[in-house]
Amino acid sequence: MKKLSNISLRELRLVLTQLGLSKERTKGGHEIWSKEGLCRPVTFQTHKDPVPELVIKNIIRDVNITRDQFLEILEEI
Repeated sequence: MKKLSNISLRELRLVLTQLGLSKERTKGGHEIWSKEGLCRPVTFQTHKDPVPELVIKNIIRDVNITRDQFLEILEEI
């Protein structure tokens, strides 16, 4: 099973798409993703590849899923 570290931007974007989020805009060096029902949009830097583990943990919290659910989706792609 994959770990939360060393997840590429490409993989993160695919996971967010699987979760029903869509890219709203890119502002500066950040991408903003959202979907109806989220308390706040998901934002991450586009110049950090692989994505830092702390950012992944924050995204998991923001989209209200578990770490295991995130990793299952990651395994599928």
